[in-house]
Amino acid sequence: MTSVVNEIERLEEELRQAELGPDPEFFAKHIDDQMVFVGGGQSAQPKMQIVEAHRPGKGQKFTRVEMTNVKIIDQGIAAVVTCQGTYEGPNGTHVLKFMRVWAKKNGGWKIIAGAMI
Repeated sequence: MTSVVNEIERLEEELRQAELGPDPEFFAKHIDDQMVFVGGGQSAQPKMQIVEAHRPGKGQKFTRVEMTNVKIIDQGIAAVVTCQGTYEGPNGTHVLKFMRVWAKKNGGWKIIAGAMI
């Protein structure tokens, strides 16, 4: 396993914990300002919406977040992650598939692109 894979595994676990928190600071720090997200037939640059949705008292809250089928492909200065997420909360359980692209920028890792199906 490469050091990039180890770093991204750690960040993916921090992301999972930030979903449970909720922890808007994780998303503010690790989502690139220019991030592109594709889902539901639309694309957007959603950093501020994601950060706001994770503020206490906003957005959906989860009691369980579990990632399975996680694959991390090391591209050197970037990594591609594919996974399936199970989100459980007061409104039921939802299973979604994700793709995220992490890139090394300014000495740290940022999510620069993502997709949800």
